[in-house]
Amino acid sequence: MTDGPRPTDSTRPTDGIRFDSVTVAYDGTVVLDSLDLTVEPGEVMALLGPSGSGKTTALRAVAGFVRPVSGRVFLGGRDVTDLPPYRRGVGMVVQQYALFPHLRVEDNVAFGLKAHKVPRGEIRTRVAEALEMVGMEAYARRHPRELSGGQQQRVAIARALAIRPGVLLLDEPLSALDARLRSGMLAELARLHRELPEVSILYVTHDQVEALTLADRIAVMNKARLRACGTPRELYRAPADEFTASFVGGANLLPVTVGEQGVFFGDRALQVSGAVQRSATTVCVRPHLVGLGAGPNQLAGVVREIQWRGATHRLHVDVDGHRVMADVPELKAPPAHGDAVTLHFAPEDATLLAAGVTDV
Repeated sequence: MTDGPRPTDSTRPTDGIRFDSVTVAYDGTVVLDSLDLTVEPGEVMALLGPSGSGKTTALRAVAGFVRPVSGRVFLGGRDVTDLPPYRRGVGMVVQQYALFPHLRVEDNVAFGLKAHKVPRGEIRTRVAEALEMVGMEAYARRHPRELSGGQQQRVAIARALAIRPGVLLLDEPLSALDARLRSGMLAELARLHRELPEVSILYVTHDQVEALTLADRIAVMNKARLRACGTPRELYRAPADEFTASFVGGANLLPVTVGEQGVFFGDRALQVSGAVQRSATTVCVRPHLVGLGAGPNQLAGVVREIQWRGATHRLHVDVDGHRVMADVPELKAPPAHGDAVTLHFAPEDATLLAAGVTDV
């Protein structure tokens, strides 16, 4: 394996990304609202959210393809807000590959280097280096039409790496791949991150698995605003609000009331660990932490749906008009639709969410 790409003259190994109150609007409609976010040098930050949440706009603001109406964008401590894309020293990979069909693989990878007027001899070295990193060195003479979707995406990644960026921008790079190829590319991206620890990566996705698998931290976006930011474990185990809870992994969100007598779901008293805030209105419990049968925080309900998932069954249970999901080990004799069942969850597995946080 050759040494990994090194940054161009316009970037440094300590490159990171900082959004300073960045707002972007199209025809008066705000599509990114006062984003404050820092991607540390060498960090993988996933922007996770539904379509229209502002995540791709944030990525394009870093690349220089959109200009903020207010706020500033910094790369490695350098204000790049007014710089054109070609002077920012970033690599970018988009979901539809954007390869030139008439160019061979090696020429596609060399395209950015030629635009930067890199000497011809060095171009050959960098192209070979980048193709080796993504395992595509044997395909250098092929055209994109002769490659699978996964292979084309590897070439797109090699093209981004060839310019030796300090910052790599990935805009839903796996969304056009089938499930098997997506899983393989996730592993490849994780490997590349290990081999390029100096490169800061901003990864846009609406796929929870991709974000949880690759990211050091996840920034959750919705309706043009940042809702929460933290490590995958933090956001999964202690979400800041209902939207984050439901978008970062599946979640049971049960309405509760909190008073002097404790926490109640309907007329059922619930046990929760830790401090209880009187402002809490919802309890969050992850489906895999809900068990079948008697136990603490016992809930009686009726099965409305059951899904076999190989190693597990997912039960959808109606508890007083509220759907509760339970992921339980595969059952030899699973309950049928309409059967009465009892569920339970441990006090330490319940997270209370305060009122008003969901309106952030």
